Amino acid sequence: MTEISAPGTDAPLDEATRVFVDHRELLFGVVYTMLGAVADTEDVLQETWLSWTARGGGDPLAGVGHPRAYLVRVAVNHALRRRAAISRRRETYVGPWLPEPLVADEDAGTADGPALRGEAVSLAMLVVLESLTPLERAVFVLGEVFGYPHAEIAGIIGRSPAAVRQLAHRAREHVQARRPRYRAHPRVRREATERFVRAALGGDIAELMEVLAPDVTVWTDAGGKRRRAGLRPVHGRDKVTRLLTSGRGGPDHPVWRYRRVNGDDAAVLFDGDAPFAVLVLDLTPEGDRVHGVYVVANPDKLAHLSREPA
Repeated sequence: MTEISAPGTDAPLDEATRVFVDHRELLFGVVYTMLGAVADTEDVLQETWLSWTARGGGDPLAGVGHPRAYLVRVAVNHALRRRAAISRRRETYVGPWLPEPLVADEDAGTADGPALRGEAVSLAMLVVLESLTPLERAVFVLGEVFGYPHAEIAGIIGRSPAAVRQLAHRAREHVQARRPRYRAHPRVRREATERFVRAALGGDIAELMEVLAPDVTVWTDAGGKRRRAGLRPVHGRDKVTRLLTSGRGGPDHPVWRYRRVNGDDAAVLFDGDAPFAVLVLDLTPEGDRVHGVYVVANPDKLAHLSREPA
């Protein structure tokens, strides 16, 4: 059996490293839901790894009765510090900002696991979580998504249980008032996505007018790095239809692939073999119209994608 080596070394994994690897998926899920950025999440996990291996004078497990709780606490506090850096970057970000998508292969199933916990990690919900304060978001993610009790959250973030209860109450009220109105059945979402893509790709104005809700909104996150990408959200069926049928700033060799994005059926647009945009729809409560379109087109947020063969 081939031994697994610790990152950056040739030494076999010791017990402390095995503990970290065993909990890495959980840590990724917690941190990603707090930050909405894959690259920043990976950086935070690296910082957590370094903090973990640096403790105990070479014996990280010494004096740690509950490694899972310890690792989550370290990761959450690194994530809170990283959140401040993300906020500073957002101050100079060009155009709308959307979370960095987690994209699964077309046949990857439901992508279960801590990294993808249903509605809480959907692109639309992550947009809602962006409006929470960093502490409110940490408390919401730990309590509502991962099921931690208030007393344990208090120990993780260094606040009293009473303060955690107050943060949790504010976060729940805020999220409930703004959360997506409807979470479509996967089959309905897939059919709506395919219908939308066919109409947009074919420039079918009549079909687009049928599939789009009157109050539809398109958010395009290009980070100022795509030609003629809009700097503001586009509201209303007429304006959105003109945007989608204008061919403005589209790829020269468009290829569509259907993938699961943050647990939902969605579409990925390639320019030849290069990823160009990820498209996620928010449907009306009836499930028959498109109420919101989230387009992630910033190349920095798509670098990890690859085109599958047809």
